[in-house]
Amino acid sequence: MDTRETAKKSPWIQNLTPCKAPSVRLICLPYAGASATAYNALSAAFPDSVEVLSAQYPGRPGNREEPLIADVGELADRVAEELAPWLGPPVAVFGHSFGSVVAFEVTRRLEAAGNGPSRLVVSGRRSPSDGLGAYAPGSDAEIVAELKELGGIPAKLFTRPKFLKPVLDVVKNDYRANSGYLADPAAKVACPVSFLLAEADPYVAGGGEQGWRRHTSAGFHVMEFPGGHFFLNDHVTAVAEKITETLGEDIN
Repeated sequence: MDTRETAKKSPWIQNLTPCKAPSVRLICLPYAGASATAYNALSAAFPDSVEVLSAQYPGRPGNREEPLIADVGELADRVAEELAPWLGPPVAVFGHSFGSVVAFEVTRRLEAAGNGPSRLVVSGRRSPSDGLGAYAPGSDAEIVAELKELGGIPAKLFTRPKFLKPVLDVVKNDYRANSGYLADPAAKVACPVSFLLAEADPYVAGGGEQGWRRHTSAGFHVMEFPGGHFFLNDHVTAVAEKITETLGEDIN
């Protein structure tokens, strides 16, 4: 059986932009509480030669049978395992916020298996070894207030308690994973790292993006954007263009 057909059966990986002969596959790791489809708009802004895959963590539609995973390393293990059938054309990895450290660990696992990405692109979070301190999720009301302020969850969910509860369950799980994760300062990827920096992102204020520099043995550079933590949603075309630039010679 075609490996692409086998891969399509995995609830862990969604192909957002199917392409018959992709020049590169961009593997996207969602932020806390998000589904694979959080990158729908962004994926549509890439050139046709870029095939965009997005991970569907447990607890989301289509992957609810799997128990929630509150450990970044374990989550990265599963994602890397499920990506195996998709590895052929060159790949790059992208993650935002919580997804950035999942992306870092997935990249390390792909490199260890001899399938290293050409580049790691991250945004919205301090470096893997800087961590988030001892943060723990507060009450549901506090989490809802934070989500509303950041704008990362569709507003209509806040008026539908039936749909909001499962979202809160996965958000709290992802918060635990994010706050409990801390990499060794010596942990590195072999590929270059690009950081997408939003000027008003409170999670990387004061040069918080610079810690990523020590986690690559290749190049590191920062690309700046206007906006706050979810600048991706407001500057879809510009973000896709900048990521495409970093993919360079892999694009036809």
